[in-house]
Amino acid sequence: MLTQQHDLQTALCNYLLLLQKASYFDAHEVLEEAWHPMRKSNHPLSNLIKGLINAAIAFEHLKRNRYNAKRKALTVIASYERHKHLCRHGIAQHQLFDQACKKIEGLKKTNDLFRKPMI
Repeated sequence: MLTQQHDLQTALCNYLLLLQKASYFDAHEVLEEAWHPMRKSNHPLSNLIKGLINAAIAFEHLKRNRYNAKRKALTVIASYERHKHLCRHGIAQHQLFDQACKKIEGLKKTNDLFRKPMI
């Protein structure tokens, strides 16, 4: 049986690969699978993981461009915004979490919806 730590590492690696391919729904799914047992045990990183899951879904909403896609994307990315500060040195799998957060930030920069208006 794989350890929770190994499952998280594998999930984060797959998440990053899927984000790179713009397979946002699949990225969400692979990370959500690792998140469920962590959430139930009140793991200290469960909120950060949930934020990354929701970030992937935000981009999936935009990719599908369905009714209210922009509103839905802004709603779900809020979870990522609330929890991204939990990605700091010293946490388990910091390097992978850092790469995931940087990838999400890069995706945000390429999408006008997430750019802050200039004043």
